[in-house]
Amino acid sequence: MSINRKELTEMAQLAQLDLNAEQSRLIGQSLNQITDMVERIKKADTAQVEPMFHPCQFWMPLRDDGVTEDSHKEQLLALAKQSDDNFYLVPKVIE
Repeated sequence: MSINRKELTEMAQLAQLDLNAEQSRLIGQSLNQITDMVERIKKADTAQVEPMFHPCQFWMPLRDDGVTEDSHKEQLLALAKQSDDNFYLVPKVIE
């Protein structure tokens, strides 16, 4: 699949790019190289390849999901100028 000049111009307009002739030529070449590479990848025989969720086959060790620190809620609320139960009281800013 090759991208022609008309398609490149339409894409540039959609992307709101103002390309000169040299930029259009270079971008056209790059896009054609990319589409050629995708076509080669599509032709690769993957019948014997097992699907993977990640290219690196390793497992991260998991730890127990448990509380590791005590709550400092009381000490933090004590630092506030005003508090009510478990909430900080702040002055009203917006009427």
